[in-house]
Amino acid sequence: MLQKLSISNYALISSLSVDFDNGFSVITGETGAGKSILLGALGFLLGNRADTNILFDDTKKCIVEGVFILHDDRWKSFFEENDIDYDEECIIRREINPQKKSRAFINDTPVSLQILKELGARLVDIHSQHDSLLLCNPDFQLALLDDAADNNLLLTQYKKAYHDYVSAKNELDKLRRKTTDNIDENDYLKFQLDEILKAELLDGEYDELTQRIEFLENQEEIIRLLKESTNILDNEDNSLLDGINTLLYNVEKLRRYIPELGSMAERLNSVKIELKDILSDLNNFQDDSQDISSLEILQERFDMIQRLMMKHHLNDYSLLLQLREDIRRKVDEFSNIEDIVADKEKEVRELEKDLLVRASELRMRRKKAKDDFEKDVTTVIRQLAMPYGLFEIKLDETEELTSNGIDVVTFMFSANKGHSTEIMAKAASGGELSRLMLAIKSIAARNNYIPTLIFDEIDTGVSGEVASKLGDIMKVMGDTLQLVSITHLPQIASKAENHFFVYKTVVDEKTHSNIKVLTHEERVVEIAKMLSNAEVTEEAMKAAEVLLSSL
Repeated sequence: MLQKLSISNYALISSLSVDFDNGFSVITGETGAGKSILLGALGFLLGNRADTNILFDDTKKCIVEGVFILHDDRWKSFFEENDIDYDEECIIRREINPQKKSRAFINDTPVSLQILKELGARLVDIHSQHDSLLLCNPDFQLALLDDAADNNLLLTQYKKAYHDYVSAKNELDKLRRKTTDNIDENDYLKFQLDEILKAELLDGEYDELTQRIEFLENQEEIIRLLKESTNILDNEDNSLLDGINTLLYNVEKLRRYIPELGSMAERLNSVKIELKDILSDLNNFQDDSQDISSLEILQERFDMIQRLMMKHHLNDYSLLLQLREDIRRKVDEFSNIEDIVADKEKEVRELEKDLLVRASELRMRRKKAKDDFEKDVTTVIRQLAMPYGLFEIKLDETEELTSNGIDVVTFMFSANKGHSTEIMAKAASGGELSRLMLAIKSIAARNNYIPTLIFDEIDTGVSGEVASKLGDIMKVMGDTLQLVSITHLPQIASKAENHFFVYKTVVDEKTHSNIKVLTHEERVVEIAKMLSNAEVTEEAMKAAEVLLSSL
């Protein structure tokens, strides 16, 4: 329950603090006094987006703080999941600075707006005067029936399973489209791959071909140079090796006379050995010279590779090899697509089967809850000046699975004897919708899902005895939850255990909104004003006393 609400620098509110009790309370005040502002501040605290002109004083920040009492352990999981310290006394604070930046805190832990809204929706249900129109919305109708059937956990699990099912179906559709759209592309890829594979390309082949072709194209010159080089080293007339041998012979002789030439002999011997190795290598190169006729074969091979590279707009042989592997991978992937599609189809069938089981359970629980829900709502509305009122729920089955199961709910209503029910949107007036909403909220209150319920002029369009009956129902609702009703009707205001009064004052030529708890004497005067359109007469005072005496 909401125990305390403190507001500073919000709209017409400079600063106020109000303590709330359990049970049924009302808030009254003249039109424009600030009741909607008070409600707006509470909505802001619970996660609603703030108006840009929210600040009472543009130079200061706005702070709204609420103290909520959590009476049982069902709240603990939310706090643990969001890493927030749990305490039976939960303090929520929201701030907005002059730069329009807001912050939110739960038990002094900074939280996101999403987390704040999630907790706020569990703590307080604010029903504005226009929300009765939601009764004509099929999704809202289904949500109300699910509340009555206690389907919240099951529906959450179903929605997760439905999300998985839809995701799998979308993936399957993409795979099927890919299969259909890529048939022509795959045929072309196969053609390209066959062409490249027939070439039997080898790693390093391009560079080797280039070298061999260049060698054969210049073979005559190469052979001439090799022969000339070998002749220099070794020929019958005055070869380089002969000269080295002569030189080595002379040095060996000179060593007898000049011992220092010993090292020179060793060096000359090393040169001789090196020159013989060079001669051997040159002779081997001559022996390895290829037949010029192989040039044509090599050139054809080289030209074929060049054509492939040009066809695929490549300027590097390694890129052609990479292209071969890329195309091979794509063709293999396409070859496997049928297996992938089959696996995905199986997954979708299994998810759909599981989803149908969950949807059937939801439908069964909705059917079971429907009859009691119809009877309970009909019983309450007949207490609200609709003695022949009849409320029914039409529960149809959809052809396909939806995010809410396989059900479509339509609320049906009739206010007149002898008339069958019609779709609520057509059959109910604004005042009747308000009474229907109150009836439904009063039934939901028995389950006590949300500890605090706030009605913002839900009594619009009713008066007299109907208003008194509304007040009685709200009083009963206050036995199971904290109910706060903003009202203009004295019949409802007189039924409350606590009466808050919103009023305006002018301080330093600036309007301020404030709130206070009325004493019994002040309540008599306030209700008398409500009875006599602000003019307090003796008759109105007596009537107010009578209304309050029934409390």
